[in-house]
Amino acid sequence: MRTSLNRSALVLPPFALAVLVAVWGRDIPIPVEVVVVALLAGSVLAAVHHAEVVAHRVGEPFGALILAVAVTVIEVGLIITLMVTGGSGTETLARDTVFAAVMITCNGIVGLSLLVAALRTRIAVFNAEGTGAALAAVITLATLSLVLPTFTTSAPAPQFTGPQLAFAAVASLALYALFVLVQNVRHRESFLPVNDAEDEHAAAPAPRQALTSLVLLVVALVSVVGLAKVESGTIEAGVARAGLPQSFVGVVIAVLILLPETLAAVRNARRDLVQISLNLALGSAIASIGLTIPSIALASIWLSGPLVLGLGATQIVLLTLTAGVGILTVMPGRATLLQAAVHLSICAAFLFLAASP
Repeated sequence: MRTSLNRSALVLPPFALAVLVAVWGRDIPIPVEVVVVALLAGSVLAAVHHAEVVAHRVGEPFGALILAVAVTVIEVGLIITLMVTGGSGTETLARDTVFAAVMITCNGIVGLSLLVAALRTRIAVFNAEGTGAALAAVITLATLSLVLPTFTTSAPAPQFTGPQLAFAAVASLALYALFVLVQNVRHRESFLPVNDAEDEHAAAPAPRQALTSLVLLVVALVSVVGLAKVESGTIEAGVARAGLPQSFVGVVIAVLILLPETLAAVRNARRDLVQISLNLALGSAIASIGLTIPSIALASIWLSGPLVLGLGATQIVLLTLTAGVGILTVMPGRATLLQAAVHLSICAAFLFLAASP
């Protein structure tokens, strides 16, 4: 079974990328859409496999960082591409995508990881010091970039002025870079699992195998994002038929893009490596803000139209609730089914209110 997975993981990413190139920008019939959806699912599984190979080679928490950054960089590219092409709703695209990523990672992935670990061992154990530092970075970045534009007065709310946007971009990038330094160099021990992995003593993959997996990981993630974009027209039509707001399309695409990290987090939680799951979730949230805001600020130089970053009242309430619950979950360094259920409830509330605002 494992050999079959390895072979599929080697073949699927380049094949999916070739199909992506062939169907990009074209109207495709339903049978081809079925193939695209199957390749999308296969690319997600392949990305998780290659991320684990790379992580085993480089060690944690650097392995979790690679997957988080790879997904975010490709996501940023997709956002900028959609904003350049224009269309209705693009002025809020960056805000909606980043906020969806924060809510899904900090509540959906965190809650699911805690749930899986608590069902297996009754108590999910993790490093409170490192996880708390990551959560503090998420809260600060989200407040500076997504909450403050709603309350500043120099520009019509919810927008930043040019200097304010530049400050938010520099602050986000600087805080993200410092987090990476602390997580992987100065205080690496605070982000390591408190339990030993089941396969910790297995032989690390050879450098050539790890390099191959790194390349295929990028190819798989490009395929995931690209195929999700190809299916966006079908998703938009489905959302419209269901009577849902157009902004819900961004939530659906964000869910698809975050699937590799979700599966990787769940697989680590099943091995009682909750810290790695939390590194993936919170690291993705930090990367989503810390890399997206500076990129959008730079792109706004040549992008036409307004850039709306400020959240609405309902979104700010959900973000505040996420911050408060996250602090209470992280402080003890231990979590049960109750904490998992609370986070999943907040994620469900976000999804429901995104569909019915």
